[in-house]
Amino acid sequence: VQLEESGGGLVQSGGSLRLTCAAPKTIFKIFTMGWYRLDPLKQRILVATITRNGTTNYADSVKGRFTVSRTISNNTMFLQMNSLKPEDTAVYYCDVETKYGSNWPNWGQGTQVTVSS
Repeated sequence: VQLEESGGGLVQSGGSLRLTCAAPKTIFKIFTMGWYRLDPLKQRILVATITRNGTTNYADSVKGRFTVSRTISNNTMFLQMNSLKPEDTAVYYCDVETKYGSNWPNWGQGTQVTVSS
Protein backbone atom coordinates (compact mmCIF):
# COMPACT_ATOMS: atom_id res chain seq x y z
CA VAL A 1 0.00 0.00 0.00
CA GLN A 2 1.49 3.32 -1.01
CA LEU A 3 1.17 5.84 1.78
CA GLU A 4 2.00 9.53 1.73
CA GLU A 5 3.06 11.33 4.90
CA SER A 6 3.18 15.10 5.18
CA GLY A 7 3.08 17.95 7.66
CA GLY A 8 6.45 17.67 9.35
CA GLY A 9 8.75 20.59 9.90
CA LEU A 10 10.86 22.58 12.32
CA VAL A 11 9.14 23.94 15.40
CA GLN A 12 10.21 25.35 18.74
CA SER A 13 9.69 23.46 21.95
CA GLY A 14 6.08 23.86 23.05
CA GLY A 15 4.86 24.30 19.50
CA SER A 16 2.44 22.23 17.44
CA LEU A 17 2.36 20.33 14.17
CA ARG A 18 -0.29 18.33 12.36
CA LEU A 19 0.80 15.31 10.37
CA THR A 20 -1.27 13.75 7.60
CA CYS A 21 -1.15 10.24 6.19
CA ALA A 22 -2.99 9.55 2.97
CA ALA A 23 -3.70 6.05 1.71
CA PRO A 24 -5.17 5.31 -1.71
CA LYS A 25 -8.94 5.70 -1.76
CA THR A 26 -9.11 2.49 -3.78
CA ILE A 27 -8.28 0.42 -0.71
CA PHE A 28 -11.59 -1.01 0.34
CA LYS A 29 -11.01 -1.63 4.02
CA ILE A 30 -8.22 -0.48 6.30
CA PHE A 31 -8.39 -1.95 9.79
CA THR A 32 -5.84 -0.01 11.82
CA MET A 33 -3.80 3.05 10.93
CA GLY A 34 -0.82 4.11 12.94
CA TRP A 35 2.08 6.48 13.38
CA TYR A 36 5.52 5.14 14.19
CA ARG A 37 9.13 6.13 14.36
CA LEU A 38 12.39 4.20 14.43
CA ASP A 39 14.81 3.87 17.32
CA PRO A 40 18.60 4.01 16.76
CA LEU A 41 18.57 0.25 16.08
CA LYS A 42 15.93 0.76 13.38
CA GLN A 43 13.27 -0.95 15.46
CA ARG A 44 9.69 0.20 15.09
CA ILE A 45 8.36 2.36 17.93
CA LEU A 46 4.64 2.93 18.20
CA VAL A 47 3.55 6.54 18.54
CA ALA A 48 -0.22 6.23 18.10
CA THR A 49 -2.71 3.95 16.42
CA ILE A 50 -6.39 4.15 15.64
CA THR A 51 -8.70 1.31 14.69
CA ARG A 52 -11.55 1.42 12.25
CA ASN A 53 -14.05 1.97 15.06
CA GLY A 54 -12.01 4.81 16.53
CA THR A 55 -10.20 3.05 19.36
CA THR A 56 -6.88 4.77 19.96
CA ASN A 57 -3.62 3.74 21.55
CA TYR A 58 -0.69 5.99 22.42
CA ALA A 59 2.87 5.66 23.56
CA ASP A 60 3.19 6.82 27.17
CA SER A 61 5.57 9.55 26.09
CA VAL A 62 2.92 11.28 23.95
CA LYS A 63 -0.25 10.73 25.96
CA GLY A 64 -2.04 14.00 26.62
CA ARG A 65 -0.03 15.81 23.94
CA PHE A 66 -0.75 13.96 20.69
CA THR A 67 -4.14 13.11 19.21
CA VAL A 68 -4.65 10.65 16.37
CA SER A 69 -7.74 10.75 14.17
CA ARG A 70 -8.84 9.35 10.84
CA THR A 71 -11.39 9.81 8.10
CA ILE A 72 -12.71 6.45 6.97
CA SER A 73 -14.25 7.70 3.73
CA ASN A 74 -10.99 8.89 2.18
CA ASN A 75 -8.49 6.73 4.06
CA THR A 76 -6.72 9.63 5.74
CA MET A 77 -5.15 9.77 9.18
CA PHE A 78 -3.95 12.74 11.17
CA LEU A 79 -1.66 13.26 14.13
CA GLN A 80 -2.13 16.50 16.04
CA MET A 81 1.08 17.09 17.96
CA ASN A 82 0.92 19.68 20.73
CA SER A 83 3.39 20.72 23.42
CA LEU A 84 6.21 19.34 21.34
CA LYS A 85 9.50 18.52 23.04
CA PRO A 86 13.00 18.13 21.60
CA GLU A 87 12.79 14.39 22.28
CA ASP A 88 9.90 14.19 19.83
CA THR A 89 12.37 14.90 17.05
CA ALA A 90 12.26 12.00 14.59
CA VAL A 91 11.07 10.88 11.20
CA TYR A 92 7.45 9.86 11.58
CA TYR A 93 6.05 7.06 9.43
CA CYS A 94 2.52 5.92 8.95
CA ASP A 95 1.40 2.37 8.34
CA VAL A 96 -1.87 0.59 7.82
CA GLU A 97 -3.26 -2.87 8.47
CA THR A 98 -5.39 -4.44 5.76
CA LYS A 99 -6.35 -8.05 5.14
CA TYR A 100 -3.02 -8.37 3.34
CA GLY A 101 -0.99 -7.20 6.35
CA SER A 102 1.02 -4.02 6.84
CA ASN A 103 3.82 -2.26 4.98
CA TRP A 104 6.43 -2.84 7.69
CA PRO A 105 9.38 -2.92 7.11
CA ASN A 106 8.85 -1.44 3.64
CA TRP A 107 7.87 2.03 4.76
CA GLY A 108 8.00 5.19 2.71
CA GLN A 109 10.14 8.22 3.40
CA GLY A 110 8.13 9.48 6.34
CA THR A 111 7.99 13.08 7.43
CA GLN A 112 10.68 14.76 9.51
CA VAL A 113 9.70 16.47 12.75
CA THR A 114 12.38 18.60 14.39
CA VAL A 115 11.78 20.33 17.70
CA SER A 116 14.32 22.90 18.80
CA SER A 117 14.90 23.74 22.44
